[in-house]
Amino acid sequence: MQDTRQGKYLGLPSVIGKSKNQFSAKIKERVHKKLFGWKEKVLSMGGKEILIKAVAQEISTYTMSCFQLPKGLCEDLEGMMRNFWWGQKEEEAKMAWVGWKKMCKSKVQGGMGFRNLQAFNLDMLSKQAWRLFTNPSTLVARIYRAKYYPSSDVMGAKLGSSPSYAWCSIYNSLEVIRRGTRWRVGNG
Repeated sequence: MQDTRQGKYLGLPSVIGKSKNQFSAKIKERVHKKLFGWKEKVLSMGGKEILIKAVAQEISTYTMSCFQLPKGLCEDLEGMMRNFWWGQKEEEAKMAWVGWKKMCKSKVQGGMGFRNLQAFNLDMLSKQAWRLFTNPSTLVARIYRAKYYPSSDVMGAKLGSSPSYAWCSIYNSLEVIRRGTRWRVGNG
């Protein structure tokens, strides 16, 4: 019998233990490889912007829709992108003339439109939670309901005993939905 615990399914590890270090290291390595490859080329600021937005920020998007990335990983990824933005070569001083929070604001608000990875991660997970709430008859919703909230809906769910990493991630995003939804009286 083959041991599948170390395998991948849809590009994600099939098992994620309590320590997220190995999981985090693979994502960091992929982003670092892309950024290191770009540093060899002379790119304009516009080119850097496009490559950060189109590749570096997109590498972990699918993972973010399934799992909540550790805060340290998000900070490390943003740090790599920030260093790439402000300095072209490894030896160059990377003086940041504008803070990363300001650069994450939209262009209309004076920023560059880069993603705040932690906020984006919670948004992606809250999208999954919203699907569980609006489509309770899907297979994944029925599985989660049976294990974590058998007598209520996803909004009234509890974390439960020994929850999976995926459920912990979705559970942590429920506050985004609670803050953003409102009850409205309709005619039906």
